[in-house]
Amino acid sequence: VMMSGDGGVLYAKNADTRRLIASTTKLMTALVCLENTSIDDVCTAQERHCRVEGSSMYLKAGERYTVRELLLGLLLSSGNDAALALAEYTAGSEGAFVQMMNRKAQELGLRDTHFENPHGLDAKTHYSTARDLARLMLACMENGAFRGLAVQRSAEVKGLTLLNHNRLLMLCPGCVGGKTGYTRAAGRCLVSCCERDGMRLACVTLSDPDDWNDHRALYDWAYANFTLHDLHAEFSFDVPVISGSRTSVRVVPAPGCAAVLPRDRETVIRAELPRFVFAPVNMGEEAGTFTIFRDGDAAVTF
Repeated sequence: VMMSGDGGVLYAKNADTRRLIASTTKLMTALVCLENTSIDDVCTAQERHCRVEGSSMYLKAGERYTVRELLLGLLLSSGNDAALALAEYTAGSEGAFVQMMNRKAQELGLRDTHFENPHGLDAKTHYSTARDLARLMLACMENGAFRGLAVQRSAEVKGLTLLNHNRLLMLCPGCVGGKTGYTRAAGRCLVSCCERDGMRLACVTLSDPDDWNDHRALYDWAYANFTLHDLHAEFSFDVPVISGSRTSVRVVPAPGCAAVLPRDRETVIRAELPRFVFAPVNMGEEAGTFTIFRDGDAAVTF
């Protein structure tokens, strides 16, 4: 699936099929941790953290790490040890943290997502969909601390150099973050985010053996065929005012209101506004709605 920052889906195939998601799970782990701790907090690695199977940032039992250092190990090196350490520090136990992950999934409207652990090792009821992971990626990118961590190609923690597994940072112009994942059962999983010309897109592939090339090709296609419109700057309407000092008032979409629209399709804006309003009229009042039509079909309503 490919989703734009305004929530529109530009391309989808099997977008709502529940699948194993491997270490792309760590996007939710990072988001929950960032929202419930301070990045400068310090915690001590335990022996049980170091024994978690799979990918690792190679924590040392008894060593003190900041949350920032653990998040770098989580997002760059995909450390399962970092995931468990962060989960226990944030919530007191792995189980309590998983409950927080699932509550956050509900809050974000991820209806086909359920977590059993903070790292993504295969579990029967640990799953998500391409659509849900795209929404999760875009939610993560709204967090400034996450953006600052996910874009780093490498980092040094306690004398060890951590290399970001997300090769798209080097291969794909505009890539600003993402998360890889792999288990034998899940296959190659990749969630990424790209920004070009002010337009933010997220791309997700699950069980895709050619994910690097597929993400690059999808981004090139999307940026060639779609463009971002600042609706606040581009559209305005006048509504007559009765008993006021002015004869009309200007109505505009809210600041920050934007939409990703195809370049080659006819786009029409239809406003549903009152024929007139009575004074006084205050700035910020809601005047009505307007709908974007693409080739005659309603696409987005504000």
